[in-house]
Amino acid sequence: MALNIDYTSPSTEYTFDVNKNPLFIKDHHNYINILGVKQLNTLDNVSLLDIFLSSNNVVEPHYHQNAAELVYCISGAAIVSMLNPYTKQINNYSITPGQVANVPQAWWHYEVATVDNTHLLAIFNAPTPDVILGSDILKFTPSNIVSQTYCMDENQWKQAVASVKPTTYIGPYTDCNRGMRNRPIDYSNQYFHQQQFVPQSQQIPYIPQYQQYRR
Repeated sequence: MALNIDYTSPSTEYTFDVNKNPLFIKDHHNYINILGVKQLNTLDNVSLLDIFLSSNNVVEPHYHQNAAELVYCISGAAIVSMLNPYTKQINNYSITPGQVANVPQAWWHYEVATVDNTHLLAIFNAPTPDVILGSDILKFTPSNIVSQTYCMDENQWKQAVASVKPTTYIGPYTDCNRGMRNRPIDYSNQYFHQQQFVPQSQQIPYIPQYQQYRR
């Protein structure tokens, strides 16, 4: 639905520098910039996250309650993983430059860079990408509720999540001391889907529109 915009107003905006609007900064290799309607008031039901990652860094498990997400790989390589709520499987999709992975609205998912200098663009069909982060769920769900619901020892649960920092966004933490920072993720017990792309030579050639209708 089109926004009610006064295109004659001097406050109407048509351009914005996403580099100047960080959402989260872990370090100078791992950070996320954001663009939404709050930054560019002529946007109509679209927003994006500009994501930069080094190898083995993870955009933490999360879901977007208001939008689907299309992840486009600009450079480097990443694995986009999502929980299919219908099959109860974690599916992993490997993407490299020019390839995409689509995450349906409200699906639990995460992204892992497999090489340094990975650059991803996440595009949303919403004016602002709302998010619920796994770190916030772990940290703010009362321990007695977890204990009662899942028949767990409450003190053990508290100990297990004690090191979790709310609103992590990109992990592992810079002060992680458990040897996890450079450890590659093991996907052997998860369903891994390698994207299959048709070689360019086999694709249907593009025919300019003016040629399609020539008689």
